[in-house]
This record gives sequence, structure tokens and C-alpha cells, in this order.
Amino acid sequence: MSAPLPQAPRVRGWCPGVRRPMETGDGLLVRVHPPGGVLGADEARLVAEAARTFGNGLLDVTARGNLQIRGVRPATYPALLARLDEAGLVEPEGDGPNRLTLVSPFSGIDPAERLDARPLAAAVEEAADVRDLPGKVFVAVDGGGIMPLVGSGADIVLTAVAGPTPIAVGLAAPEGPRWIGATRAGDAPEVVRALLQGFAALRRDGRTGVGRIRDLDEAQRAVLAARVALAPRDAPPLRPACPRTGLVPSHGGTLALLAALAFGRCNADQLARAADWSRAHGSGEIRPSPSRGLVLPGIPDPGIILREAEAAGFIVDPADPRLAVSACPGAPSCGAGRVPAPSDAAPLAEAASHLLAAGLSLHVSGCPKGCAHPGRADVTLVGQEDGCYGLVPGGTARDPAVLRLSLDEVMTRLREAPTPGELARALREPAL
Repeated sequence: MSAPLPQAPRVRGWCPGVRRPMETGDGLLVRVHPPGGVLGADEARLVAEAARTFGNGLLDVTARGNLQIRGVRPATYPALLARLDEAGLVEPEGDGPNRLTLVSPFSGIDPAERLDARPLAAAVEEAADVRDLPGKVFVAVDGGGIMPLVGSGADIVLTAVAGPTPIAVGLAAPEGPRWIGATRAGDAPEVVRALLQGFAALRRDGRTGVGRIRDLDEAQRAVLAARVALAPRDAPPLRPACPRTGLVPSHGGTLALLAALAFGRCNADQLARAADWSRAHGSGEIRPSPSRGLVLPGIPDPGIILREAEAAGFIVDPADPRLAVSACPGAPSCGAGRVPAPSDAAPLAEAASHLLAAGLSLHVSGCPKGCAHPGRADVTLVGQEDGCYGLVPGGTARDPAVLRLSLDEVMTRLREAPTPGELARALREPAL
């Protein structure tokens, strides 16, 4: 007889892991949180084989750089748990965040970074072991390099900056981080600990019921900020967005390949092949990226690996319109999904290709949770019960929609808008 499945709590604010899978539309979803955001090639191959053997062979790379094994059957889950546990890929026990910190997948190999964020993130993980934190809370530790994390949706953002206090500290707010000051790198873990303890105390004392710092009101955010002594600091300068795919310079004269995936979905064969490429041509690491692709560091000669990645279904062309579109698994893969978001996102990307090339961002969400893209997008489409989409210009999936349109109506308006500026007007006016 197989072991009973752990019972995942049915409350808002929890996140699935390996110990606590989530029941969803295509079976159990098991989320692997790679320690430090890095998998060795052998570990990646093991995850791929586990997805093929115990699930339906499909995986997602999440917006926090985790890997989701999909379609796991109750009968196969105990063996999957044992396999991942033997490999050291099971999160610690407890009800808090499965992995508290997010770092750039280029940390430690990025010539542009001000500091390697990985040691600081590890220190934050160790220091900020705070009880009563909701499972979705996380801290972005941004080394100031090629991939800015300011838009990651983190509750707390630490960003490396110039100056004697080189870590700027931001608290999540609806319009983006509210920068509350700066601190020394050695003091940053205790600063994070104090802020998270303050948030947990607000919840325990009944002063708020929200599960994320971004949902506090401004007075409550000020209460948190008052708990820490920080040097004054303006908002850090904005940095260019990271390339969505392709080759990126790294330390030692080598390159890192960011192999993008359409809407973050890959299959077991793709992950296994990436593991083989990393072992044969790179550093032997695979780093799932918040941009929902895979980073392979240490590539000395990119020619072979680029051709093989493209042939295996990875996106390596920076002009591919799908790169500017975020989409969740949707229905029927996700139990909360109301529409087949990835299937709809592909023709939407084609219809909006001229707008996406001009810088438009498009988010296709199967439901109001907005898992694939927690922040704002120029256009957010939220699936409705009748299969239509609620349209939110310049907002998130949680914001109220201004229009309710069928997929065909959305595509028509996207095709007919000559520029992103014209699109805003077209989306607010009834079709003729």
C-alpha cells in the first residue's frame, strides 16, 4: 500500500513544494526549489527522469526560478518524494516559505554585478528564519548585474548600489518597491529579519490579514520601515532589462546561454538534453531563470549548443514575439484556470508581434491569481468563466477589467492597433 499523501492546507498564501504537492487540473503539482537557484547537471537529469517516470513528462519554470513537475499521480508520489529526497532536493519541513530568497541566475558569473548575491542570500536565509510567515513571502537579493530583480514581486528587495552603504532596501508596494534606505552588506540579513518579524507581528496581532507586504497600507509599511535604522537613500537607478534569450558574457572569457522556453513550459527530454549540454559544453550547472528559461554557464564555444537548443524547441531568437508574453499553465493543467492560457497566448503573440517588437508587454492569465507575472503589464488578459478575457490595461491580474472580450476580439484589436500608444485607446472603445 502506498504511503498517504500529505494534506496541503486549503488556505490562501501557501505554496506547493515537494513535501506538500498541490492537487491541480492535470494531477499533483510538485515544485522543486533548487538550493541557491542552481542544479547540477546530474540533479537536472534526475528531475527530468522523475518528471517522465512519476508525472506526465511536463515541467514549468516558474517566475521565481523553481521547477514544477506536473501530472504526478497519487500512486507514484511517494516514490517521487523518496527519489528527490535522496538527491537533497526536498525543502526543509515547516509552514513558511520553501525558499526565502531569489537571486539572478547570473549571480557569481556576471561581470556587470556589483557583488555576488549568493553569499548574501545564504546569510539572509540563515538569519531570517521567522515563524508565522506566509508561504508566498520572498526576498530578492539583486547584485546589480545584468538581470534586475526590482520587478520580481518580492516582498523585500535588496539591491547592490554604489556608496558606503551599498545595499538599498525596498519594501513591496503596489506601484513598485518603496525604497526605505540603505545598509551595509553585513547588516542586511538582520535588517531583513527585523522587517519580516514586523510583518509577522502585524499578522499575529490582528492588525492586518494580508499575506504579502505589497498589500499593506502605507501606514503599516511605515511601521515596518521604522523597525530598522538605515542610511538615507534615493531609489536606485533603473537598469536595462535583461536579454530574454541568447548568449551573455560571463567571467573567465566564457559565455552563459539563456535558453528561453515558450511561457515557461518544457518537457523532460528538453531538461535532460540541457543537462547533457551543460555537462559536455559548460560548467555542469543549470540555473532556472525568473525569466522562465534555463541558464547554462561556462560555454566556451556557443555554435553547437545554440543549434542544438533551437532544434530541441528552446527559443534562441531574441525577436521571437512569445518572449514578450507571460502565460500561466491555464486550463486544463491548472485547476484554477478558466482558459487555456498557453494555447491562447501563442496566437495572441503573433497578432501583437508588431506591438511586442515596439516594447509592449502582454500577460495572459488563466485566472485572477496572476501566477505567471505578479507585476503590471501593458496589457493583462484574465480568463473568465465563459472563456472570454477580462482586459486590464497597465495593471495586474488582480485589478478590475475595463472590457470583457472573446479571444478573437482581443486578437482583432491587437492586430489593428498600429502602435502601443494607439492600443490603449482601442482597448477602451467598443469595436465598430
